[in-house]
Amino acid sequence: MRILFAEDDRRIAAFVVKGLREEGHTVEHVADGDSALGFAIANRDTPFDIVILDVLMPKRDGLSVCRELRTQGGREPVLLLTAMDSLDDRVRGLDSGADDYLVKPFAFPELLARLRALGRRSLTAVKTNNLQTGDLILDVTTRSARRGDRAIELSSREYALLEYLMRNAGRPVSRSNILQAVWSYDYDGASNVVDVYVGYLRRKIDGPGEAAMIQTVRGVGYKLAG
Repeated sequence: MRILFAEDDRRIAAFVVKGLREEGHTVEHVADGDSALGFAIANRDTPFDIVILDVLMPKRDGLSVCRELRTQGGREPVLLLTAMDSLDDRVRGLDSGADDYLVKPFAFPELLARLRALGRRSLTAVKTNNLQTGDLILDVTTRSARRGDRAIELSSREYALLEYLMRNAGRPVSRSNILQAVWSYDYDGASNVVDVYVGYLRRKIDGPGEAAMIQTVRGVGYKLAG
């Protein structure tokens, strides 16, 4: 994969770049947010397969870079690296449009696993036809959604969650399975990030007078009405 890696800590950057290149990946490394955004925009015609952003960087932080990428229409998978591990920090990161979140210090094999998961999801979105459940349609090429004649704006994480629910329409899915598929980490019993994002989706896809599509399955998780 072709990866843009933005990290200002020289020790971490050298370790990660060396490891990724040994795994056969092509890596462009930058040390500040302005450079990361500039590289991503300059490569818009041939976008990076994955963008890795440290949250705390000089000139422009990783959250700002991610938000600007999404504002400009960038759909590259984004992985955030940060030393902050509270639920609020995770939610802020995901709300910026990031696809995944990895807390420092991390083991290199875990980083590779996260990148493989992001790469698989990206390829699936390109190769798979549009998804439809009732009058809800998800365009996996443009990463956009409609319900009837109404367009629905989704953040990157909301899109990934809705795609997973639609691919499992009519079947209950557990919170742990959702976390593994959409966030790529295991459910610890304390995080309510799935419930938070299901709430976001419900408010967006269920308009006035429309039947509720996401059902709560007590003791299990959620189900998208098939």
